Amino acid sequence: MGLKSWFTESFPVDTDTLITLSSEPIPNHLKRWWWGLGGTPLFMFMIQVITGLMLIFYYIPDPDKAYQSVEYITYTSKFGWLIRSIHRWASNIMIAALLLHMLRVFFTRTYRRPRELNWMFGVTLLILTLLFGFTGYSLVYEQMSYWAMKVGTGIAGATPFIGPWLADFIRGGSEIGQNTLTRFFLFHIALLPFITLTFVGLHLYLIRTHGVSELKFPGDEKSFKKTYPLFPDHVYTELIIVTFILILLVCLSLLFPAGLGEPANPNVTPLHIKPEWYFYPVFRWLKITNLRVGVLGPIIFIILLYLWPFIDRFFEKRFPDREITFWIGLAGFLTIMVFLVWEIFGH
Repeated sequence: MGLKSWFTESFPVDTDTLITLSSEPIPNHLKRWWWGLGGTPLFMFMIQVITGLMLIFYYIPDPDKAYQSVEYITYTSKFGWLIRSIHRWASNIMIAALLLHMLRVFFTRTYRRPRELNWMFGVTLLILTLLFGFTGYSLVYEQMSYWAMKVGTGIAGATPFIGPWLADFIRGGSEIGQNTLTRFFLFHIALLPFITLTFVGLHLYLIRTHGVSELKFPGDEKSFKKTYPLFPDHVYTELIIVTFILILLVCLSLLFPAGLGEPANPNVTPLHIKPEWYFYPVFRWLKITNLRVGVLGPIIFIILLYLWPFIDRFFEKRFPDREITFWIGLAGFLTIMVFLVWEIFGH
């Protein structure tokens, strides 16, 4: 028996299913790169997993050794600085691509029936991705990341009804210490990846079940009915985007490698505490409000995001042809951008 025959017998493949999957018709509008961003966060997640596994070999989740282990990765281990830089920049690109993807889905209203539940899965994936960023940033255990962790757990403690319990659960006690770093490490490498993969699977399943929504562009009424095969056309489109993203990722890692600040010092509060850029709007909101209002604002925003398909349906029935949901979405987007820019250039 030849090697090919043995492998075919040991690992049978349903070729009919593969042909069916590869020839699936894809709506014509997905040829535009803007519509192909949905696969970018998943690809960046894969990069995160690979580089994260490499970093785990050297990282020590201990308050007395965490900073030193990151320092060793950055300045001593071979290509450790590059792996860490790719890991860091991939997380930023992943979050940016996910935000752009959700903006596209929002303003094209492809969350409408029967895709409401898939929109909710997407919102959940956004929250999980932000938690990835927060826990990963905290694991460095430098001065800024330590105090960002302090602020983050303090915000969790102000959550209505469950605040004190939630803060103690995250910290593993009343103060930040060994239990906190251990829990953040387990969240980052075990719990969050497991939950994320579960929701990615559910998200992809619903996309496969419902199919990709067809769109009609003004002045191009006929083209939206056209389709093209998943393979090779759409796969090539995704590969072009992935190639560009990889080039960008390597360039950012080489030109702006991940640095390292001062070690965490619980006894010295920095003059200016700065989280990662994707938390800037929330951070600015907290600065201009009190803690209670500052916490309620993001909670209400997340609830509205989850319920948006149903809110949109309500406005569509009550005020047809008035584009109210578009203007609400635009106002929300501009407000977030104002807070983002304000925090970047403000004090």
